[in-house]
Amino acid sequence: MDQSIIRISKELSDIQRGSDLAIAVACRDIDVRNVKALIVGPHETPYEFGFFEFAVRFNREYPSKAPNVQCVTTNGGMCRFNPNIYANGKICLTWRGERGEEWSSAQGLESILLSIQSLLSSNPYENEPGFEDANEESDKRMQKDYIQKIRHETLRISVIQRLEGYLGLNADGSKSNNVDSEELDETSVPFEPFKDLCKRRFLWYYESYMTAIEKGKSEVKEQQLFVRMPFEAPSSNTMDGRFNYPELERRLKNIKAALDGEPKQWAKEGLAALTKESTVCVNLQHQYDQVSASFKRGDMPHDVTLEGGNPFVWVITYFGRPMTNLDGGLFRVRMNFSPRFPDEQPRVRFETKIFHHHVAEDGTACYTANPLKREDIKSHIEAIISMLEEDDPAYDPREIVNLEATRMYWGGGADGKKLYNRRLRRSVQQSMEDFPE
Repeated sequence: MDQSIIRISKELSDIQRGSDLAIAVACRDIDVRNVKALIVGPHETPYEFGFFEFAVRFNREYPSKAPNVQCVTTNGGMCRFNPNIYANGKICLTWRGERGEEWSSAQGLESILLSIQSLLSSNPYENEPGFEDANEESDKRMQKDYIQKIRHETLRISVIQRLEGYLGLNADGSKSNNVDSEELDETSVPFEPFKDLCKRRFLWYYESYMTAIEKGKSEVKEQQLFVRMPFEAPSSNTMDGRFNYPELERRLKNIKAALDGEPKQWAKEGLAALTKESTVCVNLQHQYDQVSASFKRGDMPHDVTLEGGNPFVWVITYFGRPMTNLDGGLFRVRMNFSPRFPDEQPRVRFETKIFHHHVAEDGTACYTANPLKREDIKSHIEAIISMLEEDDPAYDPREIVNLEATRMYWGGGADGKKLYNRRLRRSVQQSMEDFPE
């Protein structure tokens, strides 16, 4: 086999098995030289939790020669997201972080993506040569103006437009008349490997998006024009537009409503699949039997049932482990499965209210399943329980889903942690009172 193909395949596999939640890669099985990559914008930057896609084309001389990398998230070539990421998709990369450094065969796909990720910084104005140490008052104003418009366009283009496209939504919230991809023949179906990932992450980050909207509203006036930067060209390679945060807020809420409706549709499709004994249906039923038996053998009285006998809707009863903050808690957790599982991963939501840094306000659970066991539902449940019961969790800004709990636990010092633990215990105690009989 071609040595470059072996090298590319190994690098793809390493990234896909890795734990970096901010980077994802994929390619068609028959075309390993053309790779799609997704970078989630870093926390505490104007790119925060945006979904930025890149096309990576490996030549036959790889790794002796660097691959070609193009940014896809450009609003059709009309938006320059960074001094080093142009509206036409071109990216000015520096290898090893120093200008003038040449590509080395010791580098690889992951180092390329990390270099791009480093461009998505808290002050991208300084990425432009000659503006690295801008200290004049006018420059500081420009820096603020640049951050404001990047934050707005990150939400509008990388999040809202992308999710509306995935969901078939028009900007006004109505359904588009696009042909469903399932009705197309295999060669016509667009390759969208990050569709499910972005949907699930949107639910993780929804509160952060809404917080960014409120921040934007407080800083700029509606319909205020973007300020053009000194390094932006007058007619192209720029980021032009107007601020309209109320419109973005409305569209975000429409996306959230559409995503919340998907599990209900899956349940209906699941009942239809049940009558046909589809492969996915049989698989889910088989795994349910295994998980149910495993719970009965376990040391905790956790339980699982199928809602209405539907193998696409699992309802888990979780009992808080003794001698922990969860002791005495009784929580109902719903797992909805798609008829396209495991290509579409389960949506997991706590129906019993819990104050936890890894559970969003609406109950969305933030957990990371083993990428090698994405088909194994038991591993998903174990990951959820592990997430809940972790004694001393490490701070990971990519897993921020409950802003108030996160600020308490990691931003409030010893007193903040005490307050967090009290709030958690209070929700645990309340869970017994609220749990349906």
